[in-house]
Amino acid sequence: MKIAVLIKQTPDTAELPKVSVDEARSGEIKATMVINPWDEFAAEEAIDLADRFDGDSVAISLGKADEIDALKHALAMGVGEAVLVDESIVAGGDEWAVADALAAAVKEQGDVEIVLAGKMSVDGNSGVIFAGVACKLGWDLLVNVTKIVDVANGKVTAEVVHEGGQETVEIPLPVVISVAKEINEPRYPSFMGIRKASRAKIPVLGKADLNVAVSQTTRWENLRKPVVQKTAAQIFDGATVQEKAAKLATALMAEKII
Repeated sequence: MKIAVLIKQTPDTAELPKVSVDEARSGEIKATMVINPWDEFAAEEAIDLADRFDGDSVAISLGKADEIDALKHALAMGVGEAVLVDESIVAGGDEWAVADALAAAVKEQGDVEIVLAGKMSVDGNSGVIFAGVACKLGWDLLVNVTKIVDVANGKVTAEVVHEGGQETVEIPLPVVISVAKEINEPRYPSFMGIRKASRAKIPVLGKADLNVAVSQTTRWENLRKPVVQKTAAQIFDGATVQEKAAKLATALMAEKII
């Protein structure tokens, strides 16, 4: 069995507020770039599944030729292989084109039966790429998975969380799975893992390797930063808890919150 995990290189969350609109529009981000935090959970699960079910794992990312730090992080964690998809093959395209390129890269890996992905990326926040990949592959899709219980007899048994409840589902392979952060605790890359990843030669798939139809059904028309809203805090004094609670309730009713 082979497990593919979709990885994205994103700005460090501590530096996201510093990213300008022009940088976001051009893609030339000056902030420190790291593995998308949500994807670390997917990478950890790929490593775990490969260990549990005697499989192989491969990390796949779309980006510029020098955007390999996130892939090397996945390798340092313990993912077996890594592949970079040259983003130029989807130049002018949208999320649908990105999903097409990633799905084509999955097919290029051979006998992949499970594709793992994080919940979303911290930059785009769309949370739709994995759904597009499932659609392009023609595979079933599971989202908000908090535990993969078993992989046996051509099926995956997993626990899925919904608003207000949880259920255990069984679904045939192959499948695309979006994992929730509750699924595991991502490991820190070991020193030996970091050394091994630093020496790794990551292959790049381009136009000659993948048959991708560039499409643009959606377009960013008005890209801007949200307006900064200033808020004030109020501390309610009182001799007793009851007095403080009464003042708080009065203030909340004045603001029509309750």
